Amino acid sequence: MQQADRPSLAEVFVSIDDPRQAGKVEHDLVEMLVVAVSAVLSGADTFVEIEAWATEKLDWLRNYLELKHGIASHDTFGRLFGLIDPAQFEAAFRRWVGSVVPVLGAQVVAIDGKTSRRSGKVDATPLHLVSAFAADARLVLGQHSTEAKSNEKTAIPQLLEVLALQGCIVTLDAMGTQASIAQAIRQRGADYVLAVKDNQPTLAEAIRDFFACYQASPDKTPHTVFETVEKDHGRLEIRRCHAFDALQCLPRPERQDLKSFAVIESTRQVKGLQTTEYRCYISSLPADAQRLAQAIRAHWSVENQLHWCMDVAFADDQMRARTQYAAHNLAVLKQLVLNLFRLDPTGKKGGIKARRLVASTSDTYRAALLGLG
Repeated sequence: MQQADRPSLAEVFVSIDDPRQAGKVEHDLVEMLVVAVSAVLSGADTFVEIEAWATEKLDWLRNYLELKHGIASHDTFGRLFGLIDPAQFEAAFRRWVGSVVPVLGAQVVAIDGKTSRRSGKVDATPLHLVSAFAADARLVLGQHSTEAKSNEKTAIPQLLEVLALQGCIVTLDAMGTQASIAQAIRQRGADYVLAVKDNQPTLAEAIRDFFACYQASPDKTPHTVFETVEKDHGRLEIRRCHAFDALQCLPRPERQDLKSFAVIESTRQVKGLQTTEYRCYISSLPADAQRLAQAIRAHWSVENQLHWCMDVAFADDQMRARTQYAAHNLAVLKQLVLNLFRLDPTGKKGGIKARRLVASTSDTYRAALLGLG
């Protein structure tokens, strides 16, 4: 992964059209968005908190922004976030990431969705955002929301279309195990590792049947195996990845550049109780058990390094922004702030929540995170 000098936040947001009536605007759109990023960086999670923090830090903010009319009210912030075109906001986010990390290199990009549970009205579904997460860089690359009454299968191809994935390995849960999605990944110059569950019953059954025969006579079946062992707090977990290239044993072996399939055998021992589970995958990678195991393991970074952080550090599940696109745009802004912490130029240690607390009290640290001179 290569990093470049990051553009200023003003340069990131200047491409977003102001949806408000020109004659009735008091607060500049770019300035409002920079204020919002600064506030969220410093611990604000809602529009009320953004206004409260910015009002207290007005003098500091005016070192970098004009803020001719002071700080907008929380209602004004909410209305603006509700009106901004989410596609433009997402595009600005991706341009910023692309300028900071222009070359990803051969790393895992995990794609997964998360619901902001309290963002929905009584008669509407809550926001569900599908995000692409670079596992090694620990950065969000982009996102796309699912439309009302749809699911991730509609959002994933649209997200893939706008990501630079050359040389990457894209991992997806079973919702993304579709021929069209595999094709879209390959067309972007990436490889795929896709989970297979009961939403693909014929394929799942074929892999399970093959694996049962393999277990009965492992020496007669060409394969590779990779094993890892983890011990922690009285728990022992042994993971074995079994990889195969016997594609003739699968239905539709001609599917998009399919080269291998794998079974993860995970055995846990906790307080003398042992359990074993099996998970199945297909891939455009060769049947290299170590490489497949590492890609599959890296996929779960999207859970604990993105989704968990959004809930615990940014209170995403408690977000109640429900005006038009407000929830969507605020969620994207929080992901931008998460990336700012991951790109921390000071190297400060500690979790995201702790560093937000430091950013709220230290003007120097806050300015460094924001890239302000």
